[in-house]
Amino acid sequence: MDEVHFQQHGSRCRMWVPPEVADPICLHAPTRQSLSFFGAVRLKDGKLVMSRPKGMFDAVTCWDFFRKLARHRRPGRPMVVIIDNARYHHAALHQPWRQQVTDHFRLHFLPPYSPELNPIERVWKLTRRRCLHNRYFPTLDEVVDAVAPVFQAWSRPNTTLQRLCGIL
Repeated sequence: MDEVHFQQHGSRCRMWVPPEVADPICLHAPTRQSLSFFGAVRLKDGKLVMSRPKGMFDAVTCWDFFRKLARHRRPGRPMVVIIDNARYHHAALHQPWRQQVTDHFRLHFLPPYSPELNPIERVWKLTRRRCLHNRYFPTLDEVVDAVAPVFQAWSRPNTTLQRLCGIL
């Protein structure tokens, strides 16, 4: 599980342009607006669970996502969530709830400064590459329109995320 921000201005990457074509002009949004998402991948089958918080990432929005994630648990199976050490992941606000569900919902915290150990980081990178690289988005709604079909397709078990997260 992790959080991500997709900014209105897509990242610029290298590209090949034939010599007879004029150099492309890369437009850039004049703002630093972004969209925020929580996400988690079920490693067994590659299913993606997403949530777009209202407002900033904090203890309340994190707890909302924990509860949503817990509803996706397979009956009779414990859920172990690999997660980084953001302060709101450890918040006292949801500590009683986590103690209450500890028999079937546990958090496994990664060592500090080790995003390469969290498989969902690869999902964010692939999403940016497929949907946002070398593109200009005049509005945030267009960013949502760009990523929504990919997230919708990945919300069902799929081999793309299963392979990407290194399970196969």
